[in-house]
Amino acid sequence: MSIDRFESRFDREIESLGVRIKDVNQLKVRQDVFDEVTLLALYKLVHKGWITAMGGSISTGKEANVFFGERGDQDLAIKIYRIRTANFNAMSEYLIGDRRFSSIRRTRKDIVFTWTKKEFSNLKRAHAVGLLVPLPLIFDRNILIMEFLGEEECPYPQLRNVELPDPEAVYREIIMFMKKLYSEAELVHADLSEYNILYSDRPFVIDMGQAVTLDHPRARSFLVRDIANVNRYFGNLCSVRDEREIFAEITGLSLPGTR
Repeated sequence: MSIDRFESRFDREIESLGVRIKDVNQLKVRQDVFDEVTLLALYKLVHKGWITAMGGSISTGKEANVFFGERGDQDLAIKIYRIRTANFNAMSEYLIGDRRFSSIRRTRKDIVFTWTKKEFSNLKRAHAVGLLVPLPLIFDRNILIMEFLGEEECPYPQLRNVELPDPEAVYREIIMFMKKLYSEAELVHADLSEYNILYSDRPFVIDMGQAVTLDHPRARSFLVRDIANVNRYFGNLCSVRDEREIFAEITGLSLPGTR
């Protein structure tokens, strides 16, 4: 099916469900995003009343596309993991060893569906302890619907694109985020950087799909990497703490080879 025919069919079928399409020119529908499985999940979410309008793309990442949406007066972020082009091997690295999902089959579709469920679960755990992450609302198959972090349909900018008024205060807050995520939500983000922290008046952490529980065999090495990433970025903006000291504060443990 040509992309023009696919887009026309997509518009027609979505609108037939009563979903208003906002910013038609920005909603560039691609077959690797809106395949048959994704459309089925989208239809189910629409029928349940979770989506009343769908707008343009907010972001395009390595594994997923995020679109702006609405549920009545509520703004949404609709994250759609691409089944056909998702990095199967990269996702498996974070799923293998996570006892919550040890029984999944190793097909591409099952990996992506489980990844979506995992991000929902991780966000729910982080939000429950008061961390600044998007509130997860519902998921189905490869679609995750979350609270929209932004204003006037424009998402908050990534940390890397913001001139911070007080970099040291933001740095301290992100260290505290990692500590609370570890001690209270019992998770390690595992991919924390200036690319998945949004900033308004405070930093908001996104992209929690790869986050792992503390019993994951690589949890501590992922934490070491998160700390290094944060120090690397803020090292050009303010004074940063010793990475071993941060690790010990978060975990209560010493890094191997240190006292």
